[in-house]
Amino acid sequence: MLQAGIVGLPNVGKSTLFNAVTRSRKAEAANYPFCTIDPNVGVVEVPDARLAVLAEMSKSAQIVPAAIEFVDIAGLVKGAAEGAGLGNKFLSHIRETDAIVQVVRCFEDADIIHELGSVDPVRDIEIINNELILADLASLEKRKETRVKKAKSGDKEAKEEVALIDKLMPHLDAGNPAITLELSEAERKLLKSFFLLSDKKSIFACNVSESELAAVLADPDAHPFVGAVRRYVAAQHHAEAVVISARIEEELAELPEEEAREYLQALGVEDSGVSLLIRAVYHLLGLRTYLTTGPKETRAWTIPAGAKAPQAAGVIHTDFERGFIAAQVVAYEDLVACGSLLKAKENAKLRIEGKDYVVQDGDVVEFRFNVSK
Repeated sequence: MLQAGIVGLPNVGKSTLFNAVTRSRKAEAANYPFCTIDPNVGVVEVPDARLAVLAEMSKSAQIVPAAIEFVDIAGLVKGAAEGAGLGNKFLSHIRETDAIVQVVRCFEDADIIHELGSVDPVRDIEIINNELILADLASLEKRKETRVKKAKSGDKEAKEEVALIDKLMPHLDAGNPAITLELSEAERKLLKSFFLLSDKKSIFACNVSESELAAVLADPDAHPFVGAVRRYVAAQHHAEAVVISARIEEELAELPEEEAREYLQALGVEDSGVSLLIRAVYHLLGLRTYLTTGPKETRAWTIPAGAKAPQAAGVIHTDFERGFIAAQVVAYEDLVACGSLLKAKENAKLRIEGKDYVVQDGDVVEFRFNVSK
């Protein structure tokens, strides 16, 4: 299962957000630095309103949503790449994740200590970005030392690695994350084998106060902190920023679904920030969902974007991929509009696809397969 690591400076709301996302109290949230030391891990269901609709249509006995893992990682401080704070441990935990959710404090509160004494979210992002880059530079220097000799002896792979490292170093030295460097498809594939921290896809969670949430959601660019973050991460990281209030989300996690919905409505908010964040992270990880439905269950199946029908079938069972014949497919919207699979077939919305079909997010699928003994 793919993992997204929740990172940020101390006391920005990481652990509070983790508790809300995972609907747990695994992570200690306290008003002092490093209240999280060892990472907390939680499996998170991906909100998907389509499942309940299909389950009602099929009279399904149960619903099984897609899931991903979130990891709450200890707060980082300046100098982490040289071992400051929990630096080395922090960086190793990030290295194990597939994507990064960087929580950025975008609220003023004299009662909650900020590690640097003032609220400046762009500065905070730059601190973390710089530490990741410094760790990457150290890693690349070591890698180059081991490859140069091989490259001189004519080793083709070593030559390619050295050339890529020489291309990366000036980019990183200028304070730019590896993920923003323009590379060929072959270079990008080779870069993945370097496991660089700044090459991980990131999303930025702007943590605002409870009182500001509705206004910020209505016009995020009007908020001085959130607007600055959105502009900065778009330009410097090619990344998205979402708005959440970790404190509100933690309160919502304690409420039954209906009460939580009423609470949001009272705040003038349409959807939970956590729900939006989870869905955004799911897509950031390059994941998509296809659906199956029937009397036994309605289920969301996770596939990588661009997966073809046999690969998608293999997520259910390897025999489905090995013996793949065809996929019976209908788009979710078409199925709902028709009201049933039978009606979808009568309206020519149900189609048979072969092994080259790229499964789309929201496809409702039934596979045909045959595995000979």
